Amino acid sequence: MMNRMQLALMKKDIRGITSNKQVFSVMLIVPLALTIILPSIFVFVTVLVPDTTSDFQKLLEMLPSTEQIGNQKQMILGLLLNKIMPVFFLMIPIMASSVMAASSFVGEKEKHTLETLLYSPLSLKQLFQSKILASFSVSMMVSFISFAAMIVVMEIEVLLLTGSAVMPDLSWMIIMLLIAPSISLVAISITVRGSAKAQTIEEAQQRAVFLVFPIIALVIGQFTGIIMVSTWILLGLGIVLPLIAALLVKGSVGKFTYEKLLR
Repeated sequence: MMNRMQLALMKKDIRGITSNKQVFSVMLIVPLALTIILPSIFVFVTVLVPDTTSDFQKLLEMLPSTEQIGNQKQMILGLLLNKIMPVFFLMIPIMASSVMAASSFVGEKEKHTLETLLYSPLSLKQLFQSKILASFSVSMMVSFISFAAMIVVMEIEVLLLTGSAVMPDLSWMIIMLLIAPSISLVAISITVRGSAKAQTIEEAQQRAVFLVFPIIALVIGQFTGIIMVSTWILLGLGIVLPLIAALLVKGSVGKFTYEKLLR
């Protein structure tokens, strides 16, 4: 159970990130590009440029027969929403959590408030928990708002252009309830751990960059027809990632010392 001082520290961190114009703009622009601009481009190209539908034929052939229902445009729009966009979406919790976590301890160093923070009655474990929970709450807030905005905008565009809707499937529930929280905790634990050693926020953020590489590989694999991210693959990730996140958080807490923070 968190005490009042931990809650106060969390609120301070959240206020700090929202008042930092540079960081706040990054957390606004990236989700806007991935959940509004990119899907809108895909939707308009699919509906208004018929010749491009052949480019998706290889992906459509990989769909299960139960999902090959309706005309080609409807199938492509369903493929876009439920197979392609989930992979792009995973970049948002990684970005939001790493940006927030990078400014945790190293942000205190840059503002010369770390020593004051360490003199507080909170233990090092409590400080670490507060930093993680503050970053996690912001990451989840950004992720859910981005998801809601993407669904609303895409549904309006598809409805106006085709006269019918394309609904999200089970894969989005797995992503929002299992994968996004888990991958946020993985990014946070790595970034906060690096934040304690780093001297600048940019240096701390670099430690979580490698998490984007598997996402990029999945995007390339899908567009080349090598792999199709199915509900079963996402469910497998939803089982494995929470275990990895729990191990990383526990391991990071155990390795934190006052000496490392004050270097």
